[in-house]
Formats: sequence, structure tokens, C-alpha cells
Amino acid sequence: MTHFELLILAISLTFDTFAVSVGDGISMPNMKLSRKAMVIAFFGVFQAAYLFAGWFLGDQAASFIVEWDHWVAFVILTYLGGKMFLGAIKGDDSSESGDGASKRDFLCIKRLAVLATATSIDAIAVGASLAMLDIDMMQIGFTTLYTFVATAVAAYIGLQGGSKLGHKAGKKAEIWGGVILIVIGMKILIEHVITF
Repeated sequence: MTHFELLILAISLTFDTFAVSVGDGISMPNMKLSRKAMVIAFFGVFQAAYLFAGWFLGDQAASFIVEWDHWVAFVILTYLGGKMFLGAIKGDDSSESGDGASKRDFLCIKRLAVLATATSIDAIAVGASLAMLDIDMMQIGFTTLYTFVATAVAAYIGLQGGSKLGHKAGKKAEIWGGVILIVIGMKILIEHVITF
């Protein structure tokens, strides 16, 4: 595969990350740069790592992952989105602390790892597919790098856009953030379960 094809492949893996980042940006519009950097790093590293892991493990891993990845993503995103939505409806205290974090801390390390897994787990199957195409170590290295950069850029753009929307949404920001996570989870499930 050419470098251009590998770059397009990397970009194609970023759409769910972008959408989830928009949701996070909406729910926490005053997020500080240091926290944005943490979010971006988590999404980029997880996406790239799962892609490389799929290539390394090969076809055997892909066959198992493909059966369950959409269910895992659906459950995780629906749970987190529902929790965010209900918390906002109940009127829990969600004002931001000095470092730009919600008091309920929707972007704690544990939650970020779970979100990054939900949006990246399908990259294992993509990596395994690359292994079946006899992609060598140098090509997978470039693909992993492209995937990290593309995902990081998508997360940054999503957070920035979501932040602007969050300021406009005001008190409804967390509600919309939760709805977006639920919708993305449903989208992932529908795409894998329903064949047209």
C-alpha cells in the first residue's frame, strides 16, 4: 500500500473519536489546554496501539474482535452517555474546578481509557487485515504514526468545536454531550449489526 492509502486508512479510523470529542467539548466547554492535551493523547495513543496490536496478533485476534467490538463500544458509550445525561437532568453539581475539570470529572483517566477503548477497539480488526495483506514492519510503523496523528487532530478539532457549542448550550451542555455519546454508540452497533 502507498503512503497516501495508509494515510486515508488512518483518517477513516478517526470519525468516532471526532464525534465523541465533540461531545466531551460540549459537556466541558471551559476545559483547559492541559486537559485537552490529555484527552488528545489518550485517543491518539489508544487508536494507534490497537491498530498495531491487531497487526501484531493477526487474523486470529480479528475474528474474535469483529464479533464483539461493536457491542463493547455500544455498551460503554451508552452507559457513559446515559450517566452524563441523567446526572445533568438530576441537576448534580457539575461546575468546573480551577483546572477545567468537572467536579464529577467526566474526563478522569479511567473514563478516558474506557472512551478511548470504545472508539478504538475496531482498529484491532483493521490492523489484522493489514497483516493479511503482508504489510511489513516499516509500513505498519508509518500507519501507526499516521493513525496517531490523524486521531489526535480529529480529537483536537472535535474538542474545539464542541467547546464552542458548549458555551452556546449553557446549562444543557452536559445533556447534549450525553446524547452524543449514546447516538455514537447506537451508530456503531447499527453499522455492524444491520446489513443493507
